[in-house]
Amino acid sequence: MKDFLAFTKASTEVKTVFFGCRGTPLHRVVAAIAGIGFLLFGYDQGVMGGLLTLPTFIQEFPSMDTTDHLPPDVKTHNTTIQGTAVGIYEIGCMLGALFTMWAGDKLGRRYMIFWGSIIITIGAILQCAAYSLAQFIVGRVIAGIGNGFITATVPMLQAECARPERRGALVMLEGALVTGGIALSYWIDFGFYFVKTNDADWRFPVAFQCVFSMFLTFTVMSLPESPRWLVKKGRYEQAAGVFAALEDVALDDPYVIDQVTRVKESIIMGQLAQHGIEGEEAQRKMAAGECQMGDELPFWQQIKLLFTFGKKKHFHRTMLAYWIQVMHQVSGINLITYYAAYIYQTSIGMNAMNSRILAACNGTEYFLASWVAFYTIERFGRRKLMLFGTIGQACTMAILTGCVYASSTPADGGLGNEGAGIAAAVFLFVFNSFFAIGWLGMSWLYPAEITSLEVRAPANGLATSGNWVFNFMVVMVTPVAFNSIKWRTYIIFACINAAMIPTIYFMYPETMGKSLEDIDMIFALSNPKTPWDVVGISRRMPSSIDNASPAPIILEKPSQENLEYAPSMSEGTINSVRIETA
Repeated sequence: MKDFLAFTKASTEVKTVFFGCRGTPLHRVVAAIAGIGFLLFGYDQGVMGGLLTLPTFIQEFPSMDTTDHLPPDVKTHNTTIQGTAVGIYEIGCMLGALFTMWAGDKLGRRYMIFWGSIIITIGAILQCAAYSLAQFIVGRVIAGIGNGFITATVPMLQAECARPERRGALVMLEGALVTGGIALSYWIDFGFYFVKTNDADWRFPVAFQCVFSMFLTFTVMSLPESPRWLVKKGRYEQAAGVFAALEDVALDDPYVIDQVTRVKESIIMGQLAQHGIEGEEAQRKMAAGECQMGDELPFWQQIKLLFTFGKKKHFHRTMLAYWIQVMHQVSGINLITYYAAYIYQTSIGMNAMNSRILAACNGTEYFLASWVAFYTIERFGRRKLMLFGTIGQACTMAILTGCVYASSTPADGGLGNEGAGIAAAVFLFVFNSFFAIGWLGMSWLYPAEITSLEVRAPANGLATSGNWVFNFMVVMVTPVAFNSIKWRTYIIFACINAAMIPTIYFMYPETMGKSLEDIDMIFALSNPKTPWDVVGISRRMPSSIDNASPAPIILEKPSQENLEYAPSMSEGTINSVRIETA
């Protein structure tokens, strides 16, 4: 550590200013530029919903026409094609996320976002210039691959740059920008609905995403790289420069030295665990200075590490990350996001104009509701917001079932009550509000927090691929379900949301106020055979925010000579120890 300190004093090449900013302004710049990637993600999610029933769009792609004038067999066939053409974007996103499992740690966080933005631009150009369904689908797949790069990487960059007390709010900002992109796409769709003379009414909204992707291309490489990724690569001096810039302190400040040391120690502990060296033995080797950070594992060994059950519990943590992304999708949010105008027009019976106005208002309200999580995530924590949102979503879906049933025509098995249709429209707004508060940014924040640095890129790539696989399933199945089981579709999502409640309560530990290295220790202290004891361990662990410096690294059974502070083991508190390297 002394050698590192001497280097930081002598070095004149370490960059400690980015965009002319340091400290809080730099955090804001990182959040704003990285967040553009999620605004782009939201825009591309919402833009298709208002285009599917446009006459010019149907004229260009008649096989996606699902309007009521068609014979039932043709409408059923076209519904499947429409679901495939819209949902194939998610397959591209899944492929991009899976590629991130390999490339995320090879290229770094910034380069993944950079290349993702370029690929999205190429895909958008292919879509807006399409004169055949095949070209349109290829463009959506390519744009999806780029979006997979971005959505798997941006939360990692944010989480790895932020301090514990800021991390949640910064990633929640990305969730708010997703809804901002959705709302923007709805309003642009509505504005171009009045362009009835040519096909600019659908080509311009599709092409507009290039504004965001090109902005990202030209700015992201000027951001600081993730300091934790730099430590993992052995580039300690650059990591120190980023830590110093983010906190607006000197390069040799104790905070900077402490952060680099803690990240390095966490990596070494993980590498020792891979060789079966854990607990007191690992602690002794670290304290004696016998350990140095080894070379990075080959990709296939990193993938193998995802499925291990040792002290680091990589498989357990990867599954928590994967299933939170799955629950995000099977809650039913994209049933509304992708098909809002379609639902208002076909399921509730509104005319084309009113359905688009209401869809745009829905997206705007969704955006406003997402800011609640931004201001409350570090006050109430992850678990409480997720439980609040999920309970509300389950109740809302149950109410929607009754409302849509009552508003459906007798031919569809309903009661034909127009007033119930208005109530259904209101509860679509309510569902969006609960989701925005409890889930919108959470499924991107939590995987980046819960996975360890050794496997964070492949684990987040795998988790994000789960999001896109189930997103595709929901988007593909929704038009078919609406066409076949009608209002009963909402029953399925009500039951799924109800089942999510105990899963969150018993399985997902609180990460609020914990450094990423503290979260490693939550799992190191847990019983390998008991997946739910991490909830209690997290509850008893001291918060990094409550201390003047980051919470110490926690190990099992610390030896007395290395004890920095050790609360009594009585009453369920946890012994803690700081490892000092030579």
